[in-house]
Amino acid sequence: MQMKKKSVPVLAALGLIMLVTAGFFGVQLLERYIPSKEQADIAELLGVKGDEVALYLNEDLQEAKGLYLQGQTYLPIELVNDMLNERFYWDSNENLLVYALPDSIVYADHSTVGDSGKPLIWVDEKGVYLSIGLVANYTDIRVTAYDSVQNKRVFINNSWDAQQKALVSEKGNVRVKGGVKSPIVTWVSPGSQVTVLESMKRWDKVRTEDGFVGYVERKQLGDVTSEVPVSTFVKPVYTSVSMNEPVCLAWHQMTNLEGNGTFDNLIANTKGVNVISPTWYELTDNEGNFRSLAQEDYVKKAHDKGLKVWALINNFSSDVNTEVLMSKTSTRRKLIEALMSEVDRYGLDGINLDFEGIKEEAGVHYIQFIRELSIPCRKKGIVLSVDNYVPAPGNHFYNRKEQGIVADYVIIMGYDEHYAGGDAGSVASINYVENGIKDTLAQVPKEKVINGIPLYTRVWTEGPDGKVASSAMGIARAKEWASENQVELYWQGELGQYYGELQTEEGLKKLWLEEERSIGLKMDLIKQYGLAGVACWKLGFEPSDLWDEIRLDKK
Repeated sequence: MQMKKKSVPVLAALGLIMLVTAGFFGVQLLERYIPSKEQADIAELLGVKGDEVALYLNEDLQEAKGLYLQGQTYLPIELVNDMLNERFYWDSNENLLVYALPDSIVYADHSTVGDSGKPLIWVDEKGVYLSIGLVANYTDIRVTAYDSVQNKRVFINNSWDAQQKALVSEKGNVRVKGGVKSPIVTWVSPGSQVTVLESMKRWDKVRTEDGFVGYVERKQLGDVTSEVPVSTFVKPVYTSVSMNEPVCLAWHQMTNLEGNGTFDNLIANTKGVNVISPTWYELTDNEGNFRSLAQEDYVKKAHDKGLKVWALINNFSSDVNTEVLMSKTSTRRKLIEALMSEVDRYGLDGINLDFEGIKEEAGVHYIQFIRELSIPCRKKGIVLSVDNYVPAPGNHFYNRKEQGIVADYVIIMGYDEHYAGGDAGSVASINYVENGIKDTLAQVPKEKVINGIPLYTRVWTEGPDGKVASSAMGIARAKEWASENQVELYWQGELGQYYGELQTEEGLKKLWLEEERSIGLKMDLIKQYGLAGVACWKLGFEPSDLWDEIRLDKK
């Protein structure tokens, strides 16, 4: 009996402990599932302060910020160029904004105002900013601005894919993240509409009508419908000048006026050529001046033979820094006007740009030059063609996609796979050529792509000291060299070329020969991919029989 009496307090104590424990875990459970009423710090969420404007692109918050000044929002030009419209070109030398349209150029500086009477451009120590109205006027975007409130934000969309929409069925909070404990961004009311950006198990990421992005419980939304936004933007039309037949271009290299006199003999050796490109113009300084070897008689003789003349201009002079030259609007304008004077004086049919070795910093300026040059070429009905390396990570800034829009022909220099000063190897193996074509076609319509082929090869010498040297030879001379030295040639199918080697006192000489069979394979690729034509570097390097493989007019 006594032991039973003692057990009563023990049981009571145990019960109290269980009650306290249950209470503790009950509170924890309640705290876990009771929705938080904490309000999010919107300024911190958007990352803005002062006159800054948060920028959303396709509902993604951007690191870059806009500015709200004089009653309107301005966008940083870097964001505009990188994500919306690369054609807004800022000349930091002359503090000028330049926008090239298909038939005209628009200029603006810090004093230029829009219809509202407010500046179109804002320049301060942070950089260059463009009014959002200016950007929208030339760009296919939708803009929704919430810039008259305390925490300013602007939504920009350049995607025209279908959007998922839903009506709110019951009042609910929109939170920073999915979960009832996440801070509240805003709230939604029954009958309002949200754009559904992402769906999870119980929460949907949405954009609200009052301009916030956050998460709402799915049970608070009705059925989701799909809506396709409609653009009212009228895109500029870049018309092109076309030969209306396959192009068979031959570059005619010359370094002095006497070179013009070789035209008759060189062209007599060809078959099927319909475009001649004499290397007449070379830039001589950073002020837009150039050397000219042009002659009226040359053009007349070419025209009499039914050939178009696309005069070439290059940047090969060591006195030329392409970035410095092209980065001044006044210099580009001077150069373009001078080239157009040459077109008029000599009756040229086209301009061929051969700008090589430029650095990435010069790329944006070079592309702007092409845009601006295309305008008078388009008006005069003459061809603008641009020479390019085979696409590689180190030359992406040549911006072939933009070239393919504003220029008439984009030419691949499908050679120099191995070049002087590098390792020994083929000048243009078949895979190298095909990859160059495929990579260019990923950016340029086939109707504008011309593939360049080499009428030369290299004889390489690997010396006893391990050093490698080479000498370029025309195909005709390379054949003679192989024959004179009794070099046995072997066909290498993976390269699409004959290979031979010769041991000499100088070292081991190696030759990957370009000839009828290898050139024929390259021409097959041009036809297979439906390209606009072929360009040949250079006239005079080839045996006459080679043109039977090159000509595109043969049946």
